[in-house]
Amino acid sequence: MEAREQDSCRMEKRNVAASGKAQQCDACRHKDTERAAELQSDIQKRLNRAIGQVNGVKSMIDENRYCGDVLVQLAAAESALHKVSEIVLKNHLETCHRLTGIRFGSCIRKRLGRY
Repeated sequence: MEAREQDSCRMEKRNVAASGKAQQCDACRHKDTERAAELQSDIQKRLNRAIGQVNGVKSMIDENRYCGDVLVQLAAAESALHKVSEIVLKNHLETCHRLTGIRFGSCIRKRLGRY
């Protein structure tokens, strides 16, 4: 998302908070339900860790480090981002889809660690 669109969303949120009127942002969509503080914190920690790993890989490339070591760090960063994706998907299926009445099957629940 471009910086202009992000600023538009932030400005619109402030206007909604000030006026009390809910308006749909043209540039992006927002969840109808808030993420739990614990979930939000967990996602932020995982993303910060992945960002740190990617920055480390960048430094390794700048230092001309051994390819195998770079690949190990890239795999770790990829795995961290994949886990964030799983967490967000699980939350999406449990909150957003539950609210719309869409059910997800047992194979998806098993894949996400729920029985």
